[in-house]
Amino acid sequence: SNLKMASSSLDGPDRAAGKSESRRQNAKPEDRDESELLTVPDGWKEPAFSREDNPRGLLEESSFATLFPKYREAYLKDCWPLVQKALNEHHVNAALDLIEGSMTVCTTKKTFDPYIIIRARDLIKLLARSVSFEQAVRILQDDVACDIIKIGSLVRNKERFVKRRQRLIGPKGSTLKALELLTNCYIMVQGNTVSAIGPFNGLKEVRKVVLDTMKNIHPIYNIKTLMIKRELAKDSELRSQSWERFLPQFKHKNVNKRKEPKKKTVKKEYTPFPPPQPESQIDKELASCEYFLKASQKKRQKMEAVKAKQQKRSVRGKRKERKL
Repeated sequence: SNLKMASSSLDGPDRAAGKSESRRQNAKPEDRDESELLTVPDGWKEPAFSREDNPRGLLEESSFATLFPKYREAYLKDCWPLVQKALNEHHVNAALDLIEGSMTVCTTKKTFDPYIIIRARDLIKLLARSVSFEQAVRILQDDVACDIIKIGSLVRNKERFVKRRQRLIGPKGSTLKALELLTNCYIMVQGNTVSAIGPFNGLKEVRKVVLDTMKNIHPIYNIKTLMIKRELAKDSELRSQSWERFLPQFKHKNVNKRKEPKKKTVKKEYTPFPPPQPESQIDKELASCEYFLKASQKKRQKMEAVKAKQQKRSVRGKRKERKL
């Protein structure tokens, strides 16, 4: 206990000094802006993961397998030595089974990077989706990611699906090329999937454009927005501000919408009772007590009504003459 007391008394001032130093380091400088602390500096890169970071290696062996279509067999057979060479550099084994039609990747005792098996899995997935080896091998780099977007189930009608997929590619692949340049991603449209390789922020934009195109929103609208965003990103002052005022607002126009008729017929509510019978001439006369008048009195009333009409007409005629 005495030894413990002595050691704590010796360590006391050193610990206190260490705490005060750490507080000084953690204290935020007043002159620095918060937005600067939140943004990543230009040109900053994550340091590469080396054997020194994990000298003891991995405890368990992990493996992933994926099937590939028959038409990819010849290409995979040719490029498989290159795939094995690329994966062996990271101490990952790769096997190609042409009978089953599958590719398998597996870690070894020498593997030190725990995430490389996930990248190897993505590599064989991309190769199965008709991506060339030169592009697919980039996935093994730290700053490159991939996204395989399934589009087969988004449109029910087969003809409509083919049209929308072709719209994404564009005439002679121009739309796809424009999208690649704006997002810095490699995009491959094949069958029921769209494979994209590139930086994370670019992949996010690619997914949005692909899904919107399948929802019948033309990719040109998203391409215009991306072009404006790229120009805004160059301005250091606008980086921290909201870009809503600069981005275009496209209104949805449904061209095939049926024109509404000018006269709308409003359906009356159904009633089981028949409509009331219209009043006869006798009923009207009874209501106005004309029925009980004598014939001479009725004749006089008619003559008075005719005279009143004639007077109205003569007044109108005189007014017209004055205007002329």
